[in-house]
Amino acid sequence: MPQTAFTGEHSLDAEELAEAPVRYPSPRRLATPLKLDGAKAKQAAEALGLRTVADLLEHVPRDRREARAIATLAPEETATIVAEVRRIKARPVRRRGMRPLVEATVADHSGSLRVTFFQQPWLVDRYPPGTRVILHGRFDPRRGFTVQGHAETTEPLSGDADATAVSHYPATDGLSSTQILALVRRHAAAFDDVLEPLPAAIRTGERLPDRPTALRALHFSAEDSDHEQGRRRLAFDELLLGQLALQQRRRGRSRGAAAPRIDGPRGLTARWLQEALPFKLTGDQREAIAVIDADLARDEPMQRLLMGEVGSGKTLVALYAMLRAVEHGFQAALMAPTETLAEQHFQTIQTLLGAEIVRLGLLTGSTPAGRRSDLLAKLATGELSLLVGTHALIEESVQFNRLAVVVVDEQHRFGVDQRAALDRKGADGERPHVLHMTATPIPRTLALSHYGDLDFTVLRELPRGRRPIETFLCSSERERERAYERIREELRAGRQAFVVCPLVEESELLQARAATTEFERLATGPLRDFRLVLLHGQLRPSEKAEAMAAFAAGDADVLVATTVIEVGIDVPNASVMLVEDADRYGISQLHQLRGRIGRGAHASLCLLFGRRDSERLRALVRESDGFELAEIDLRLRGEGELVGTRQSGAALYRFAEFPRDVELLEAAQRWARELTASDPTLAEPEHALLRDLLRRRYGQEAQAPIRA
Repeated sequence: MPQTAFTGEHSLDAEELAEAPVRYPSPRRLATPLKLDGAKAKQAAEALGLRTVADLLEHVPRDRREARAIATLAPEETATIVAEVRRIKARPVRRRGMRPLVEATVADHSGSLRVTFFQQPWLVDRYPPGTRVILHGRFDPRRGFTVQGHAETTEPLSGDADATAVSHYPATDGLSSTQILALVRRHAAAFDDVLEPLPAAIRTGERLPDRPTALRALHFSAEDSDHEQGRRRLAFDELLLGQLALQQRRRGRSRGAAAPRIDGPRGLTARWLQEALPFKLTGDQREAIAVIDADLARDEPMQRLLMGEVGSGKTLVALYAMLRAVEHGFQAALMAPTETLAEQHFQTIQTLLGAEIVRLGLLTGSTPAGRRSDLLAKLATGELSLLVGTHALIEESVQFNRLAVVVVDEQHRFGVDQRAALDRKGADGERPHVLHMTATPIPRTLALSHYGDLDFTVLRELPRGRRPIETFLCSSERERERAYERIREELRAGRQAFVVCPLVEESELLQARAATTEFERLATGPLRDFRLVLLHGQLRPSEKAEAMAAFAAGDADVLVATTVIEVGIDVPNASVMLVEDADRYGISQLHQLRGRIGRGAHASLCLLFGRRDSERLRALVRESDGFELAEIDLRLRGEGELVGTRQSGAALYRFAEFPRDVELLEAAQRWARELTASDPTLAEPEHALLRDLLRRRYGQEAQAPIRA
């Protein structure tokens, strides 16, 4: 069964999908087990997931490669040819137990060639003279062409003016692409048995070919336009299934336990916005607060994703949501993935609260036992209103009195079970409202793919007074000396600087600068007249806190660090960011690092040391908008590398390609919403096949977590 694209705490309702099931048994030809010669071929087929004829027809070619003309073959070359059998015979082998060799002469329009098949004497009858074949193998000028894979075909001969490409399949040792092609041709009649799961209204509305036609086109058609139509149809199928799964998840969540309604007067929050904040809200922040107010006023748990440009004020919006809970006698929590980020949030919230008195606590793995006991006691009685912390918040010993609002920051860095555990800490069977927050701008394509069950709010507008950041790409020693001089100029003017390295310590395997070594080099060399501190993940929590506090207070001029400063660090006086070996980072990570500067009244400078020909680094030099950079990253790396545990992993889809298919994804989402609204359980007869496909794709695997 294909791997699910979505995994998560809210699975499809398996009982609902199984209720009064309409079963459409696969036609006999599709369910027929594949017959293969030899144990090795059978093992290879099993590894490829090819058990039945239906599996085979769904195993579409990876691409199409031009067949070589015989006259153009080079010595020791492995290639594919299309030729006609002229003569063929079996020749006995002297070694005991070995089957006869089969030798044949084949020809195309460019010449003839002697070919050899091993251990397959029956081919004398299968390929009589006049048969046109596809042969894949290795060419030796003296021994001829040793065949590794073969299939009968109607393709034009290699060397013809109209010769076409040959389908090339995902294969493995023991079962070659050509052997798979032969199997597909042998079972071609079974395409007529392929079922059409899409309702006619969807297929005609999107002008899609039927599924049997789409599969045939991908296997056999010589026309690029037919191939694209076939791919597009199969891409739509998997996109629609994914969106239906997300809509079912959203529906299941809305039918679960209710959330507390927070729709009373705005005493604390109104006073806080009008009197405590030293700046005015941006238009985007005001709009975000309005939609969050509407969400909190319902008894359906809020599930909203707050995406924001670096420095756009996401924490302020999140704090507003939490204060709405506090002013109505509820509790709120913010969970961050690292202690450094949790501590920064705690400090930022304290600053944003101003003179407002809110009972606030910080809980991490490093919280002393005495302090922890005091926090937990006050939390359980309701005396503590707002708790900031790491995954320590989800431990069983942490009991809330009336938890109503949860903010999960950088939520993609938490496991599903971790998020669900916090979700279950609501009081009296209620579920808290949840605001997911990410500082990584997500392309619309991936947002729809991963978060189709969440409401989106985007903060693009930056607060007034934010100065633009100039970014330069450096590669030469001359540029390095100039970079250090610019840093010294900023430091003499009273500003501060970051120096970021990819490694903590030097490595024999990786040629990259290490923070510990660079700290020593800078402290005794180019920056010896200034105060430097070191920060990386291997320091003890107290050492990390001490380094960060010194830099934030202005007691250190330069912070030499690894990417632990990627998010959450707010030092307005820092105006320079130097990133070593910038090629080793992704676009979004570099954009996050760059966002640590430009937060004060001074112009800021980002210096990226890396290859001059790097498209990613050049994009950062010319572009400052995080969402545009995310789209560029998607185009450069492809969807497959941007998803998963962080920003890497296997592609979600076999046929859909992003950003190429973003309109197809949007169409799939529209249809999924319409289907879910009109027929939530897909119980109507016209939806039975689609429902069955959805159950087979996601129903049994629904217990696996949905990647959100």
